[in-house]
Amino acid sequence: MSELFDAVDALVASRSPLPPPAERRRLRQAHALTLDEVAAALDVRRATVGDWEMGKTEPRPPQREAYARLLKQLAELYPAPESTGAPQEETAASQKTAGAAPEAVAPAASDTTPPAAPATAPPPATPARPARAAQPSPSSRRPDAKKAAPAHTPAPGSRYTHGPLLVLDADAERKVTGYGIGGLILDVPAKSLPALVEWTLTEAQLGAERLHGSGKDADPLLVLTETACERYGLPAALSHEERLAGRLPEGHKVIRQLERAEWKLTRRGLGPWARIYRPAQGGRRQCVQLCIPSWRALDGRAWGHAAQLEPAELARVLGVYAQRVMTPVGSTAVTGLQLMTALSPPTRASEPDADGRRHSEHRPGSLGTEPVDPAPCEATDGHPVLAHLPRFHVRGPGERLFEEAYDWARDLTDAECMKHYLVGIDVNLAFGAAANGAVVGLATPPVHVTNPAFDATLPGSWLVDLSHVDLNRVKVGKQWRDLDGDLLPSPFTPSGRRPEGPAWYATPTVAYAVELGYDIAPLEAWVRRESGRFLDGWYKRLRDAYVTTMKDLGVAEKLSPAEFLETMDGYKSRDPELGIVVDAVKMTVKGGIGKLQEKARGGGWKPGHAWPALARPTWRPDIRAAVISRARINMHRKMVALAAATGQYPVAVLSDCAVYAADGPSPLDVLPYDADGKTVPGSFRLGVSPGMVKHEGTQSVLWGADILEQLAGDGHVANLARYIKTGEVTAKDTGE
Repeated sequence: MSELFDAVDALVASRSPLPPPAERRRLRQAHALTLDEVAAALDVRRATVGDWEMGKTEPRPPQREAYARLLKQLAELYPAPESTGAPQEETAASQKTAGAAPEAVAPAASDTTPPAAPATAPPPATPARPARAAQPSPSSRRPDAKKAAPAHTPAPGSRYTHGPLLVLDADAERKVTGYGIGGLILDVPAKSLPALVEWTLTEAQLGAERLHGSGKDADPLLVLTETACERYGLPAALSHEERLAGRLPEGHKVIRQLERAEWKLTRRGLGPWARIYRPAQGGRRQCVQLCIPSWRALDGRAWGHAAQLEPAELARVLGVYAQRVMTPVGSTAVTGLQLMTALSPPTRASEPDADGRRHSEHRPGSLGTEPVDPAPCEATDGHPVLAHLPRFHVRGPGERLFEEAYDWARDLTDAECMKHYLVGIDVNLAFGAAANGAVVGLATPPVHVTNPAFDATLPGSWLVDLSHVDLNRVKVGKQWRDLDGDLLPSPFTPSGRRPEGPAWYATPTVAYAVELGYDIAPLEAWVRRESGRFLDGWYKRLRDAYVTTMKDLGVAEKLSPAEFLETMDGYKSRDPELGIVVDAVKMTVKGGIGKLQEKARGGGWKPGHAWPALARPTWRPDIRAAVISRARINMHRKMVALAAATGQYPVAVLSDCAVYAADGPSPLDVLPYDADGKTVPGSFRLGVSPGMVKHEGTQSVLWGADILEQLAGDGHVANLARYIKTGEVTAKDTGE
């Protein structure tokens, strides 16, 4: 009889009731479970669970009973929004169900699109279609962690009820679903790309408020998965020729559809990051941004494995980034540059004139609306200001400003060879910390002066001889200290070698020579009289994004050194999606600074002719040079302070990473912290804040000696800081 009962139980279990597909996904996300975790528990493939959640297939015994049991338990923990008794206005879904009709989106223009006309009050929008669910998804896999992506709560009167972006995905029946921040799910009725753009601007209520009162609201962002691309007539991946061109060919059927609907594309066309817009009409501008991960829009160097995430998970990653940094408008480098303008717009509304009208005028403290030519020494090779030079002329330090990050290394001393470990320490957001407080030139061109008296408050470039600065005896604070200068890199060159004569330097570099206690006499200079701390707001925005996200990952500020090292151990594994956001923020800092000196790229460009980047007011190699100079000087100042206090010298420095020989494997074996948690003033300090350091990696001294021998040649010393994190040397490094 028991066998019959077991057979009956198995028969009932084979038909275990399951909630609808959308509810299955909601319940999984509510408990912060990934598809991989559910698949591993049920012993099926990840794609199988995804098909269950999209309604493509249904689970079969024996997994069906276990899956039903999982969903039942989750439903008890996370009831559907309708059963919570919450007031209707508390969730985005109930707002839509109640027929709320916020104002329509009034998207902003960007540097890659024509200027926008003055905004006017937008007309009421058509109500959006009801959402299928709006349950916020937890931000961390740890139950007690603070949520990093709460349900979007728009500001009072905001037109952007549904947040800055949607990730669009299509099912087997070609039905398109949009996934937003905070677990938002929308049905997308559009059947074509022109209709999708129209729906986004009139019904979707997507976008983000401006970051500055004189700025512009962010355009709504639509992220298209492979299935969404196919649904709207786009290829899932670009061909080799299309990838080289960076866009679809002009005659593609989807581009023709857009043209017939009177939508336009910017000069970069329909590529991985595309802007679709209409010229201003009636004082309003309409623009939608597309991001297509399968076309390599999300570079793995900045976004890791984001392109492989499920739609809801990708929406969370991009949503957190959009809320804390800004809505992405391209690569992290492009976004970093755009963030500068968003936080410090070039124009503002004037006071009313005699007729009561306001006009656009230059906003003090910004870079203005017109590009500014660099000084000849600041220009990159091929710039129009250098057109008079012979074609193959090579400029040396006396003609060109070489402010770059450190790439310096030396052989180990006998004493260092007797130690056991090589410990790498890395400065958090080094270029961001260097940008903070940097005084840079603004909207006026540089002025040339000869035999000037050096003024540390004037941003610019100075031709001066610093070869006499002796690192064996320097001022540390107010005291002269004797050091072993041969064991320190020069602060005046990226290679760390001592300069041999007059060379061009940015203001922070020359000011540091004065700080070290030496007299200087510039021969000439290009200075900028109009100056300001243009990057302060940019730094603060990115600093807050970085620190807040690290806190969500369990790494808070004001931890003791030991606590900091402990919480940093495997911090990204606590929430891999937030780990992606951290890396993206770091790359936004580096890329944004790099974009200030964007070089010519293909397109038939010839030396002496302008390239597109030069038309931007943000093409400012002098600002980039000042930031990199400050970063390199900050690094050297900390190394000098540590050497003066402890006699420890770096064996290699690469940008913001320094490697020291030590008796133990921890940074605490390098940095002299006392019982009260204090270390050498002005030196390296462990912590999460920008400018403080973290552990980059540890290898053995024997490993270092082997690398130095393996890569030695022509007097070259291998930079151990390049390999300290993983310990691996590639065939490319060895020249094989």
